[in-house]
Amino acid sequence: MNPHAPVGRFAPSPTGPLHIGSLIAALASCLDARQRGGQWLLRMEDVDAPRTVAGAANTILRQLEAYGFEWDGPVLWQSQRLDAYRAVLDQLVATDLAYPCACSRKEIADSALRAPDGSHRYPGTCRSGLPAGRVARAWRVKTEAGRLDWQDLILGTQHEDVWREVGDFVLLRADGQFAYQLAVVVDDALQGVTHVVRGADLLDSTARQIYLQRLLSYAQPVYAHLPVASNAAGEKLSKQTLAAPLNTQAPSTELLRALRFLGQNPPAELNSATLAELWDWARAHWRLESVPKLRQCVIDPTEEPLRG
Repeated sequence: MNPHAPVGRFAPSPTGPLHIGSLIAALASCLDARQRGGQWLLRMEDVDAPRTVAGAANTILRQLEAYGFEWDGPVLWQSQRLDAYRAVLDQLVATDLAYPCACSRKEIADSALRAPDGSHRYPGTCRSGLPAGRVARAWRVKTEAGRLDWQDLILGTQHEDVWREVGDFVLLRADGQFAYQLAVVVDDALQGVTHVVRGADLLDSTARQIYLQRLLSYAQPVYAHLPVASNAAGEKLSKQTLAAPLNTQAPSTELLRALRFLGQNPPAELNSATLAELWDWARAHWRLESVPKLRQCVIDPTEEPLRG
């Protein structure tokens, strides 16, 4: 494998089995990496221990194998990388780019400023030091005013002022768990990820991740955010909305659904194709530019997605 080739990745959280929405993200990221002649890595994002479900990671691995996915190298487990996250946090603290915060959620809600979208943002209460008699609950990164601009390969030009819209965000939570934003940035840098293809539900995290990448002098990946599959009520398919687990007995049917959702228009003769034949067609015909330029699409439970 060319060490300078593009690197993509799929990074599920083991909170339950994969469903059609997960399959869409896995398939798009894999096909995009393969078409670019690159590697496709698998990372298990189990850094959030309270949300991790026992046995879910093994179920996800079995589902991916049943659907014909092949990844490069060993699976990276975030739960085994806590020392690396701690080292980066210590680096930010040592350079006065991160600080301890004593605020509870209620205090933050009571004192937070309103972001432009109406949500709350952290007002920087502990930025100049902990109030007398208070102890650290969490650790936050210092943000500065200024608009971040980046180009999403699907959704086009994006921009956000992290300081204005989010404020100083958490790197280490009050419960001792490292935040997703820190872990994903550190791991993407470690693995040399160059292309991040994922659901648009994570689009709002991208500016924070780019902000951290720049603070740490990490290379910035290229981002492409796929439409999120939702049910008829407009709810993102998830464990909470009772999305059905992938059927490992009929992988070709579900792969075809995912390809159609992604705007790839597989021909009717593939309805009777083997799993290997379907993968061959998908790798040869993948077109990122055909993916709908939407943040969300309703997926019909039986066949074609409804756009909108």
